[in-house]
Amino acid sequence: MGLLVVPPFDEEPWPTLGPQVCDLLEERCVHGPGDLRGKPYQLDEEKRALIYRWYEVYPKDHPRAGKRRFKRVGLSVRKGTAKTELAAAVAFAELHPEGPVRTDGWRKKGGVWVPVGRPVTDPYIPMVAYTEEQTEDLAYAALLVMVTEGEDADLFDAGLERIMRAGGDGKAVALAAAPDSRDGARTTFQHFDETHRMVSPRLRAAHQTMLMNIPKRPLADPWSLESTTTYTPGEGSVAEGTHEYAELVDEGKAKDRTLFFFHREATPRPDEDLDDFEQARSAVIEASGPSIATWPDFEGQVEAIISLRNQPDTDKAYWERVWLNRRRQSGQQAFDATRWKQLARPDIVIPDGELITIGFDGAQFHDATGLIATDVMTGFQWPLGIWECPPDAKDWECPEDEVSAALEEAMDRWEVWRVYADPPYWDGMINHWRGKYGAKRVIEWWTNRPLQMAHSLRAYKGAMTTGAVTNNGHEVFTRHIGNACKHTLKQLDERGQPLWVIRKERPDSPKKIDGAMAGDLSWEARCDAIAAGAKKRRRSKVIVMR
Repeated sequence: MGLLVVPPFDEEPWPTLGPQVCDLLEERCVHGPGDLRGKPYQLDEEKRALIYRWYEVYPKDHPRAGKRRFKRVGLSVRKGTAKTELAAAVAFAELHPEGPVRTDGWRKKGGVWVPVGRPVTDPYIPMVAYTEEQTEDLAYAALLVMVTEGEDADLFDAGLERIMRAGGDGKAVALAAAPDSRDGARTTFQHFDETHRMVSPRLRAAHQTMLMNIPKRPLADPWSLESTTTYTPGEGSVAEGTHEYAELVDEGKAKDRTLFFFHREATPRPDEDLDDFEQARSAVIEASGPSIATWPDFEGQVEAIISLRNQPDTDKAYWERVWLNRRRQSGQQAFDATRWKQLARPDIVIPDGELITIGFDGAQFHDATGLIATDVMTGFQWPLGIWECPPDAKDWECPEDEVSAALEEAMDRWEVWRVYADPPYWDGMINHWRGKYGAKRVIEWWTNRPLQMAHSLRAYKGAMTTGAVTNNGHEVFTRHIGNACKHTLKQLDERGQPLWVIRKERPDSPKKIDGAMAGDLSWEARCDAIAAGAKKRRRSKVIVMR
């Protein structure tokens, strides 16, 4: 089965408040919006097991006896498994004035010391969604139903933006789009919903800030829960960062005793044919897990899911991501972001004096600008600078002096064969560069020529496929590569395949691609340098930093 559980299951189970939390939910909570709305909440075996793990505490003889084992929890499962409702149920227990969610002593049961639960004092529970509209549909909305339509409705004072204990000592709040740093300042529990959609710099920064707020109330023993369907590689989402970090912990490349991560997917198989009904059915069942497979008319749901894949306009990669929970490149993405990450060589530094090429692309206002270098000999790329408009900035202008300074430093350090620069919006600065460094070294390379651009991008993508191009793993550059979307042209190449150029997913998208465009121009210049025989005769070795 395609499972990643970090840390793995223990031979000897830890003490846990999980049974008491589950009892509270099934005795006092109701289901949220949907077919079971208002009915007594029921946990399947997998969700019960997850709650048991999430509420593990240190044993009685430990110096930290009774304290939570995990401070950050990640859950990644396929669409339609009620993960959001589970998160809302946990928030219900954390907010409930009788919720047994923190340790308040020990008692013996069957000869074993087990923790005794108590409620949190003055809980503060931010529930973060990526848009204001999402708060109406996801975890906060489910919690609102749970506290208003269950038998404990008199214990809460609920509204569309906040749910308080009736006594006023604690609340859950809906936070949309981009909470600021103070929103999590006194958190006891916090939930991030559908983190694969949290891709904007502001949301990712807010996520980091709110994680940093967790240690502020040590007596409350606070923690975070992130729930999501898996992510599209290369978008730089919160889900992507959490999953990759969990993999590092699992591989022993990072140490974190406070993380619990659970991911289930349909195991990819080399000879798999999802056009075959039985193979597709097996994949959906595996991605669902054994507990979901016991749901009423599960076979009917499986058939409906497979039917969606067979629709002529279905994005097959998207279908695999949401229903099989596999990390798949979007059909819109121009470049394979996973492959790009595989080509990262962060330990390489190109020595001064080496022959390089540079690509420049960007906008002066409200977007981003990239200046990317390529080592001619090795094909190694790295950013000389990427400047992004800060989120919600109204009057931002790319700092020309910083861009020019970065280029000047590159000219001083390396032997720059050519700079290919896209002129729109930067005519004055590029003309200044041409006057300073020479018109034969700084070339206007217009990206608004569809056929030339398409052939250039095809070569760049091919270099990624073969491994001819490598990179330094720069986070922003990598994100721009993953953000670039295909725009198919009417023209075909010599093999009869549609040519394409790159664009943002939509004109007003916050997902920048200028670094990717600059990377392509830098690669184009490198190809031209090799064709012109511009390699240096004598060459020092590449320095590898250990």
